[in-house]
Amino acid sequence: MSSELNLDKLDLQIIQHMIEDAQVSYADLGKKLFVSGGTIHVRIKKMQEAGIVKGTKLKVDLRKLGYDVIAFIGIFLKESSLYDNVAKELQKVPEIVRLNYTTGNYSMFAEIVCKDINQLRFILHDQLQKIKGIERTDTIISLEESFSRNVKITS
Repeated sequence: MSSELNLDKLDLQIIQHMIEDAQVSYADLGKKLFVSGGTIHVRIKKMQEAGIVKGTKLKVDLRKLGYDVIAFIGIFLKESSLYDNVAKELQKVPEIVRLNYTTGNYSMFAEIVCKDINQLRFILHDQLQKIKGIERTDTIISLEESFSRNVKITS
């Protein structure tokens, strides 16, 4: 199915409600939106096939699980043509939870979650610096996440 899907108001309402509470049942969501649970199921399946909806995630407080260091790493590449190879290597580092190809000072910008500073040092020194194509990195440690949210979907 094409990713060029013509979404209507109901599709956008379904997306917004699911962003707010991905555990809501299709039946309950259908009641809120005045349609059947089957309609919700069909619409979500259609959006999944189009690649608009890509599963659901559980939001976890990582600090309560012992992950005390969240950092952002600006990555300078030796050559921009090395991006794809470097991205593949970075994907092998499980502590990197997000990677973006960027404009500005950095070629790439990564978010990394570690249990402690020693783990961060190990990843920076023993893993990232050994990836062919990375010239250098610039690390910014997060002291606190003030908020995190999804974009409000509007029609």
